Amino acid sequence: MLYHLLYPLRDLWFGFNVFKYITFRTAMASITAFLLSVIIGPVIIKKLSHLKMGDSPRKEHVGSLYELHRHKEGTPTMGGIVIILSLVISTILWARLNNHLVILCLISVVWLSIVGFIDDYIKLLKIKPRGLSAAAKFSGQLVLAAGIAVYLYFEPQMSGELYLPFLKHALVNLGVFYILFVVLVIVGTSNAVNLTDGLDGLAIGCVSFVGLCYAIISYCAGNVKISDYLHIYYLSGAGELAVFCACLAGSALGFLWFNSYPATVFMGDTGSLPLGGAIGLVSVMIKKEILLLIVGGIFVAEVLSVMMQVVSFKFFKKRIFLMTPLHHHFQLLGWPESKITIRFWIVAFILTLFGLATLKLR
Repeated sequence: MLYHLLYPLRDLWFGFNVFKYITFRTAMASITAFLLSVIIGPVIIKKLSHLKMGDSPRKEHVGSLYELHRHKEGTPTMGGIVIILSLVISTILWARLNNHLVILCLISVVWLSIVGFIDDYIKLLKIKPRGLSAAAKFSGQLVLAAGIAVYLYFEPQMSGELYLPFLKHALVNLGVFYILFVVLVIVGTSNAVNLTDGLDGLAIGCVSFVGLCYAIISYCAGNVKISDYLHIYYLSGAGELAVFCACLAGSALGFLWFNSYPATVFMGDTGSLPLGGAIGLVSVMIKKEILLLIVGGIFVAEVLSVMMQVVSFKFFKKRIFLMTPLHHHFQLLGWPESKITIRFWIVAFILTLFGLATLKLR
């Protein structure tokens, strides 16, 4: 919005010319998102506490884990409202709103946050202890992902091709199966972040790393010279996704201010579902879906641990981990919660650096 309002006034004052630079707007967008999160956070947390929107750790079938989490009972949840508000507002302020890629991201964030909000609300009101049924939640994600997948498939600027990392110009034409692939990436990433959100600051810290990584890659993908130099897919307008990703990272860091151990608020599905979906969508748009397996390695590990546990117990009646997702396994091994979170952050940071390095490994 600021671009559309102030850049046309550059003839009146040369300083407004700075709004044409994506790098400037990306940096300012990230700072704005962070400050918005920090400013509105206490207000929303206070309101959630007043409404008694407190978390209730599960007791059934997880007795040992409940003892480790019982001190969190009553901590406000649905704090994802803070993230979504700061993300959407800062994106509207600093991105070019005539960019259909940014609009798609905003639509996905709002849609999935509504799905997550309904799930959290049902849980907190005790209408259903576990919130929306798995089928209902999945349907909400599927409708959005399918709509976006079909749109991208018929979008002339996009292509139904899968670009492979580490290889120059290596791609696989998925044809109509591109639609299914896009749905898998968006829904899978959305649920992966949701699964990871089990310890104070764990998921949101990892999201901030992934957001910063994809902000850099989006900028490169939207720049003709840089994309040609790096031999990566060029997408006109992708530079504006850098602004969106910077807002995502900034709002995540701002929320971490309150969600770090010991957390004073949890984001709930209201925050985890849209953040994961947004990351998956951006990776699809700039053709860096495979890279997400590396950069989002923590999310992948969490999902794989659940899948391995289910398969192992179903077919061999044995558990590979003490409990899944993976972070709970380390909790039951006796690792302090804060140490697990920080070590996962370290791994996420290393994976982010490696992910960026792959841009030149061809």
